[in-house]
Amino acid sequence: MLNWIVRKLARRRYKKIQEWANNPITCQSKTFDYLIQNAKNTAFGKDHHFEQIKNYTDFKANVPVYDYEGLKPYIERILNGEQNVLWKGKPLYFAKTSGTTSGTKYIPISKESMPTHIQAARDAVFLCAHHTNNADFMLGKMMFLSGSPEFDEIKHGIPVGRLSGIVQHHVPKLFLRNRVPSWETNIIPDWEVKIRRIAEETIKQDLRLISGIPPWVQMYCEEVYKLTGKKLAEVFPNLSVFIQGGVDYRPYEKILNEAIGKKLLMLEVYPASEGFIAYQDRLDSEGLLLVLDNHIFYEFIPVDEFFNENPTRISLQDVEIGVNYAIILNTNAGLWGYNIGDTVRFVSKNPYRLVVTGRIKHFISAFGEHVIVEEVNKAMLQATEKFNAEIAEFTVAPYLGDRKQELPYHEWFVEFSKLPDNLSSFATHLDTIMQNLNSYYKDLRKGNILQELKIRIVPKDGFVEYMKSIGKLGGQNKLPRLSNDRKIADALIQMFFINA
Repeated sequence: MLNWIVRKLARRRYKKIQEWANNPITCQSKTFDYLIQNAKNTAFGKDHHFEQIKNYTDFKANVPVYDYEGLKPYIERILNGEQNVLWKGKPLYFAKTSGTTSGTKYIPISKESMPTHIQAARDAVFLCAHHTNNADFMLGKMMFLSGSPEFDEIKHGIPVGRLSGIVQHHVPKLFLRNRVPSWETNIIPDWEVKIRRIAEETIKQDLRLISGIPPWVQMYCEEVYKLTGKKLAEVFPNLSVFIQGGVDYRPYEKILNEAIGKKLLMLEVYPASEGFIAYQDRLDSEGLLLVLDNHIFYEFIPVDEFFNENPTRISLQDVEIGVNYAIILNTNAGLWGYNIGDTVRFVSKNPYRLVVTGRIKHFISAFGEHVIVEEVNKAMLQATEKFNAEIAEFTVAPYLGDRKQELPYHEWFVEFSKLPDNLSSFATHLDTIMQNLNSYYKDLRKGNILQELKIRIVPKDGFVEYMKSIGKLGGQNKLPRLSNDRKIADALIQMFFINA
């Protein structure tokens, strides 16, 4: 009976989703008007002449693209107790995130925006039930590997915490009774202790759904194996759905399938502290459906132009399939022209579906090669398949070298869970794939500006140790795939290679 009820709810939500997915430009136009009207009397709205804005052209003329540093003066006013600054009233929460250039960021979440985070996550699960015509995975335990629900601090009556912890205060009743781990376990601050406790708490339960970032799910698999000597599929025979987002899953797929003991139905989502942007609405093809009922007005800037003085800035109706864009948000939490740092590429316009291709600041172009995350992920996937290798994690950085002694190269730090039979051939093949994927890189290799990439083998759990050393182990923290500097590379060398 419960299965039937959930499937009926899922069908109802599916019809609602189709309404806005099939009318995207009208939906975005209504969202634009809603945002401008509701924020015109805020401090930001007055400073940027919202009263005079009638269309998107007016908006671009009055509102520049901002990063966190650009909006920080307004956010500090809210942190100091002022109301009606970026959005009417004051935020319901601040989502606390870490930035590479801005230190701690405080991302506002309003009473109007909070429900959209929950609704989008719920809709993603409902769509999975609708397309499989089966809601059994919602009838057992559902585990969410996330940050602590405890708030870090209170800023003038506004609770501050990690988004993954904040949303736990708003879990729908339908999911609440089956959610694991327990509150007491979830607030454990030490991630390694927390994962161990989660494993101890769940091994005798009927776990059917698991959600989390792949590296941390892998840690959970290892803890369960330590306790039981069994893989997840043996311990949890009804486990069938894996929800993940935030990183490209493909490089982890082989090792996680092995650790779990079978291939689960994988549901990809694209949540961010700034808003829930997209989720997988089909189970058999590429692309995440851009969410358009969340009161976010989207803008896009071609990545190739992003650092230009006057880059092209367009709304949804003008995007093109196959172009890499930086995604810009305007939200009912008070973020305006806000660059969240992600890059996306559309694979469909009917409806609008996209793939996340990386981070605008996560690239290598030390020599003009413009290598992006999507390319290194694809190259690693193809190379591991050819050489029957498996990786736990990897990151890439430029090595500048000394042209008198040695040509520069790209240095790949790789933690293998299964080594290739021939590491030298693996590296050569990986380099060839990179040349095929990136013409700039190919020109630099053929022109003897760069030599063949080199691989450093990181020891088992080395990246876990690195993340732990910088205080970013667990939760929603992710290791950058690419760096245009040597900060991560030098730290890894210091940790694992100097005295090796």
